[in-house]
Amino acid sequence: MKRQTPLPLRERILATADDLFRRHGIRGVGVEAIAAEAGTNKVSLYRYFESKDLLITEWVRGIIAQKDAAWDEILRQHPDDPRAQLVSWSRRTAEALSQMEERGSVILNALAELPEEDHPARRLIDEHRKHEHKRIRAVCRRAGFSESDAVADQFYLLLEGAKSCVQAMGLRRVGEHLMRVVDQMVATEDRSADVAPSGVRASPTTRARKGVKRAH
Repeated sequence: MKRQTPLPLRERILATADDLFRRHGIRGVGVEAIAAEAGTNKVSLYRYFESKDLLITEWVRGIIAQKDAAWDEILRQHPDDPRAQLVSWSRRTAEALSQMEERGSVILNALAELPEEDHPARRLIDEHRKHEHKRIRAVCRRAGFSESDAVADQFYLLLEGAKSCVQAMGLRRVGEHLMRVVDQMVATEDRSADVAPSGVRASPTTRARKGVKRAH
């Protein structure tokens, strides 16, 4: 077996912080515990992160980068098919929600522990959420939905509501609702677009949608 190359110290600290923040919360973990778990000390940690707030901010930046990378992959898989992009996004989101069910949304959990509006990590999260909404709205417009802005708002409200309904419904169930809503909206638009005098034909989007995996 090949030996795995150890992570550079900065990445190891971030990976350790990710694990501890998710398990114990941001405020429940100190830099000493993070440094010890990462196999280093506070002095070395502070060489890379001048404060705990900066460490939290870089941790949040990494989470957002993962979300952006997922969108980049969707665009590569379906470069000219915005409806297939929405279907793929709904599958990925449903899978992520099912994984959150035990501990909730890491982003919302972080917001709850960062009440200061000027905290750099909170500002990053706020910017990300606005950007995410704009991205969904842009995809809905390209997909040709009638009242595309309202459709995008519905998708986003469902997502945000899902993250707050862990106890009432369970995130897995809400993820299933999201997939069903996206499928119904895409199917409705496909039927509207594909009815011609000669009859109904299957659209390229519908065929592409059948090839999208349930979860990634």
